[in-house]
Amino acid sequence: MATYREMALKHRLFMKAYPFARYAINPVPCAKLEKPLNVARVALVTTAGLHTPEQEGFDSFLKNGDASFREIPNTVTTSTLIEAHKSDAFDHSGVRADRNLAFPLDRFRELVARNKIGSLNHRHFSFMGSILRPKGLIEESAPEVADRLRADGVDVAFLVPV
Repeated sequence: MATYREMALKHRLFMKAYPFARYAINPVPCAKLEKPLNVARVALVTTAGLHTPEQEGFDSFLKNGDASFREIPNTVTTSTLIEAHKSDAFDHSGVRADRNLAFPLDRFRELVARNKIGSLNHRHFSFMGSILRPKGLIEESAPEVADRLRADGVDVAFLVPV
């Protein structure tokens, strides 16, 4: 990971002026896993801005960020996913070369095959990172995804922040 001094000047200035917001979320939305992983249903959630070729991309022109999400089917070929993360504050070449860096679906398929996790959900979710005003994400998008995961009987949501 780069140190602050190693960042480009524009990124250091951005971080200095970044309008960090604090949101009180009570209770903190975490739960204890009530079954062993080898029988649990798992879903992936990434903030890499990934979407399938058939889906509309994220809106990178929204000033405060696009708080929408995309459903990624479990049957997707990971190499076909489009990485549309709007931030230029990190090197995108790794994710372009291997989507599993930001969405490790192939690795999780291997875990299922090795009986390390029970199963993968039929769908996973992708959000866009770099959301400056996360109120819509906190109050609308994330709860909607949580409701869908709950309805699917998902036991574990593996979060992959980018």
